[in-house]
Amino acid sequence: MKAKTQQGLLFVISGPSGVGKNTILNQVLKRRPDIVYSISATTRAPRGNERDGVNYFFLTEEEFEKQIEAGGFLEWARVYDCYYGTPRKTVEHHLQNGTHVLLDVDIQGAAQIRRNYSGSIQIFLFPPSFQVLKERLLGRRTEDPTAIEKRLSYIKQELSAVGNYDYVVVNDEITEACRRVEAIISAEESRVSRGYWQDLLKDFKLDKI
Repeated sequence: MKAKTQQGLLFVISGPSGVGKNTILNQVLKRRPDIVYSISATTRAPRGNERDGVNYFFLTEEEFEKQIEAGGFLEWARVYDCYYGTPRKTVEHHLQNGTHVLLDVDIQGAAQIRRNYSGSIQIFLFPPSFQVLKERLLGRRTEDPTAIEKRLSYIKQELSAVGNYDYVVVNDEITEACRRVEAIISAEESRVSRGYWQDLLKDFKLDKI
């Protein structure tokens, strides 16, 4: 267990569309309620039952660009003709209060975070094969064929970025992929350099040993 006075850890998860990021994120957060998921802002239209302030902060292009000028994003990018970004204040507030934060960003956003926040831990979710990835995208039935083709054409660039990450997890089987992500989080918490071990000493009276 980490000390509440210590800085929280920033975990970044990336991967191509259809790799299963949302499924893994939801399962990890369910088992680790002490970790906060930071909602992104976007200018794309809501899909299905998505709600503003729950799934994303849905902004107009004008609103988003004003936030860019004000330095309001930890990272931001334009992908598939839409803006995506991570509100800076929310993330920094949680980290300063000792709470871990989990982000779901694309490769451009992850690169910005590496430049702007050197302490982030970055995990890349890798698909078992291109065919499986394509089938998952088609199976979602949330986008038209043109949008899907755009995403598929971007996959090579996304996968080539894996060497910039700290960890890679292949999402072949969802339970195993979740276990690996959780193991990464636990291992990072256990680093002596984090200082979280200091809570362990509180129950011991070292001067009497």
